[in-house]
Amino acid sequence: MTTAELPRILRKPGEPQVPAFLELFFDLVYIFMLSRLAAGLADDLSARNLLQTAVLLSAAWWVWVLTAWLTDIFDPRLAIIQATTLAVMFGALVMAIAVPHAFGAQGYLFVAAYFAIHVVRDAVLVPGTRVNRDVQARSARVFFWFLVTAPLWVAGVFVDGTARLVFWAVAVAIDLGSARLGWPTPRLGRTELASRVFTREHLSERHRQIFVVALGELVLTAGTGLQARDFAGVVVATGAAGFGGAVLLFLLYLLRVRRLIGPDGGGPVDRVRPSIYTSYTHLVMVSGVLLMSTGTTLAADRPYNYSRVSWVLVIFGGPALFLLGSCLFDHLVTGRFLWPRAIAIVVLVAIGPAMPLLSPLNVMLVANVVLLGTLGVELVGGRRRRAARR
Repeated sequence: MTTAELPRILRKPGEPQVPAFLELFFDLVYIFMLSRLAAGLADDLSARNLLQTAVLLSAAWWVWVLTAWLTDIFDPRLAIIQATTLAVMFGALVMAIAVPHAFGAQGYLFVAAYFAIHVVRDAVLVPGTRVNRDVQARSARVFFWFLVTAPLWVAGVFVDGTARLVFWAVAVAIDLGSARLGWPTPRLGRTELASRVFTREHLSERHRQIFVVALGELVLTAGTGLQARDFAGVVVATGAAGFGGAVLLFLLYLLRVRRLIGPDGGGPVDRVRPSIYTSYTHLVMVSGVLLMSTGTTLAADRPYNYSRVSWVLVIFGGPALFLLGSCLFDHLVTGRFLWPRAIAIVVLVAIGPAMPLLSPLNVMLVANVVLLGTLGVELVGGRRRRAARR
C-alpha cells in the first residue's frame, strides 16, 4: 500500500513519534479522575466499594488506552484529531465528576459520558478511514464491540446495588478482553495481533506518562498531609511517608519497567508489543498507586488509631499490586521473573497479619522499608552483573 492510498488522517511513515503536547494536556484529567477514585475508596473500604472502584478505574483506563491508540495511529496535528481528543478529555472529566455517585444517583451520567466518548471517537474514525477498507475495518470492529457491551452498561443504569455492579463488571471485562482477541466481528473478521504493532516510541512514552500522572496524584495526596493546618507531627510524617512511597515507586519503575519499554529496549520489547499486555500490566501498576494514595489519606485522617485489617490490606496492597504489575510486565518482555519483587510481595503477605498492632503511619513505613529493600537488592544485583560482564 502506498502512502497516497492511506487515509489522510493517519500518521505518515517517518513522522516524529514523540507524544504531542495535546496528549500531555489530555492526561491532566486523569489526576482528577484518580483523586476522585482514591477519595471514594478512602470513604468506604468495603469489599463492594473496592470492586466498584475497580470497575470504574477499568472503564476510565479503557478510555485512556483508546485515546493513546487514537493519537498513535492518527495524526495528532490535524484539527479533527485534536478536536476529537479534546472531546474525549471532556467526556473523561464528566466521568470523573460522576465517579463518587456512579453506583448511586449519577450512574446515568457516568454511562452517558462513556457512551459519548465512544460515539464521538468512532463517528470521526470510521468515516475518516473510508478510503481504505482494511484501516476502516479496524475502527468498525472496535465500534461493534462497543455496541455489544452497550446494553450491559444501559441495563446497569436501571438497576441498583449488586445487579449494577455485575452488569458493569461484565461490560468492562468484555471491553478490555475483546481487544486481546482482536475484536472478532461478523463479516469483518478480527484485527490480527501483528497489525497492532503501533509506534514503539510513542506508546512507550504514553505509558510512562500515565504512570507519572498516577504518581502525581499520590504526591498531591501526600502534599495534602504535609500541609496539615496544625502541623501535627504524626500527620506531617504521614505525608512524608506518602511522598517517600511515591519516590520509591518512581525509582523502581525507572530502574526496570521504563528501560524495558523505552526506545532502547531492543528486540525483546517487540515480542510483547503486538498485544496489549503493556496496557494491562500498567493498569495493575496504576491500581497499586491508587491504593497507596488511599492508604495515605486513611493514615493522615486517622493517625493515632490502630490499623484496621482493611487499612492494612490497602496500605500493603498498593505496593504489592505495583510489584505484581512490574513482575508481570518484565516476565512478558524477558521471560524471566523479577525475584526480588516477587519475594517482596511474599514478605508483605507474610508480615501483614501482624500490622493491625501498629498505627497506619507505622504500617506505611514498613511498606516503604520493603520497597526500599527491594530497590537496594536490585541495584546491588545490577552492579554485580555489570561487573561480571567486564
